[in-house]
Amino acid sequence: MAAKKSVLALLTSAGLLATTACTSSSNGNGTLPRPGRLTTTTAPGTAEVDRITWALPYGEPTTLDPAKIGDYSPQTVEANLCDTLTRMNADFSLSPGLAQQVTWADDHTLVLDLRPGVTFWDGSPMTPEDVIHSLERQRDPRTQALYGNYLAAVTSIKATGPHQVTLGTQGYDQTLPKALATSFGAVSQKAYTEKAGPAYGTARGGLMCTGPFKLGTWKSGNGITLERNDAYWDTGLKPKAKQVEFRFITNNNTLTSALLSGEVDGTYELPPSSATALGKAGNGAVHLGPSTQNVLLIPANAESPAADRTLLDALSLVIDRDALIRNVFGGDAIILKSLVPPLTWRGDKAAARFDAAYAALPDAPKPDAEKAKKLVARARPLSHPLVAAIPAGDQRGLQALTFVQAAAKEIGVDIEIKQLQPTEMSSLFYDPSVRKGLDLILTFGYVTMPDPASYVAESVTPRGLFNWTGYDNPEVTRLLDQARTSSDPAASASAYAEAQALFTPTTPAVFLAGTHERMFMNKRISGAPTSFAYMGMPWAAHLGGTAK
Repeated sequence: MAAKKSVLALLTSAGLLATTACTSSSNGNGTLPRPGRLTTTTAPGTAEVDRITWALPYGEPTTLDPAKIGDYSPQTVEANLCDTLTRMNADFSLSPGLAQQVTWADDHTLVLDLRPGVTFWDGSPMTPEDVIHSLERQRDPRTQALYGNYLAAVTSIKATGPHQVTLGTQGYDQTLPKALATSFGAVSQKAYTEKAGPAYGTARGGLMCTGPFKLGTWKSGNGITLERNDAYWDTGLKPKAKQVEFRFITNNNTLTSALLSGEVDGTYELPPSSATALGKAGNGAVHLGPSTQNVLLIPANAESPAADRTLLDALSLVIDRDALIRNVFGGDAIILKSLVPPLTWRGDKAAARFDAAYAALPDAPKPDAEKAKKLVARARPLSHPLVAAIPAGDQRGLQALTFVQAAAKEIGVDIEIKQLQPTEMSSLFYDPSVRKGLDLILTFGYVTMPDPASYVAESVTPRGLFNWTGYDNPEVTRLLDQARTSSDPAASASAYAEAQALFTPTTPAVFLAGTHERMFMNKRISGAPTSFAYMGMPWAAHLGGTAK
């Protein structure tokens, strides 16, 4: 490249998700807003509050270590604790974070100009050494980090000034600066992290970060409390809540009662069954926001007969997606045609090219039991019922999988549902031993940044963390690498589009739906983002009282 490119200038100007002017609260007769009525945030909360109580419907986190979190509960909490080098906004655009500027000096040099005056919770200054250590530990095998692949093209990470870190790379990597807005780009204090060792991020080991809240108490099996960081560097985002208490409530009925009574102020990932009751609540409102979530049915390992794409095609043919969305998701979802929902690339400069390629994909099939039976006859023989996993207590997952189970029975495929404890369910995504004995997993996945190619690569390339069946198409791998390394947005989108046309009909997965974000919030508070961007931004710092 002949001229420097400021990554933040490019990304901040293009929000991923468009905000509509429609209200996001339920209407007078208690029905929920329809898909066209999505918002990205709520009205600002203006008053200070002593405490806000928030539910985690997916249960207790196993860790809050930014290098190791990859699930709903830990990311919901950690996003308020550990600031990232760039910051995700409610509309999925990016803005400066701990790095006030991110610049490609040339195709092999990414420069991070750090914000001066940032301190950790203990009052010590954030230094380039803390940033370097936070990034380097992600590729240290002892860390068991989830995001080391983002550093695959990085050859060096060095301090190049009192407030500057420079990454040397093998070549241009459009994913790398975007990843800095995820937990991959979170900065922890080097000295504290080294002292805590493997316990870092646990209830015993604690954390040391720079975020708007600091970790207070963590009572395993009970809850996590965050305390306001009164010395927070971003004075424009100083929290109005003195404390935020997270409670682990995995039972839908218990969650609904706690929200209706005001015992709990709010929750993300509100189950549809709870939303029906809470749509009529007088003490708060249900809000819908845009999301990058995807609902998939995927095989657990290569040895399972469920890894046979012919069998998966049969299941895909017998599932009535319209009925699934209507009956399980309350109509608040879209039919999914590939691995990544279209909203993922909404703010990309080549969004029109992405849209055209997605539109060109075949529509999801309409139910055809007779055709599906013929595919079953051609598939690998089944000697036992397929064991399919969901989290225990997840009524939405249970309803969806029961729906799939009933459809499969029509074509002679027996599915046995196994409910795993939330911690076990979270672990199976990263630990192959937990997936032994399982055939299928119903996943509620999500894309954490505006970069479809890097997300897909984790599922369809040989090095992918979620490629559990050994799927390997060299042309798909080449095209996804090309999409990642092209500095031309149009060329990157074209490479992804070619890869998408190849992996969509061949990768072992059944694409079901893309859901909207559903959140409930008590009317005494406001300010929470309603989009799925909450997973990567300090959302609780936006909350404040309403005097209602």
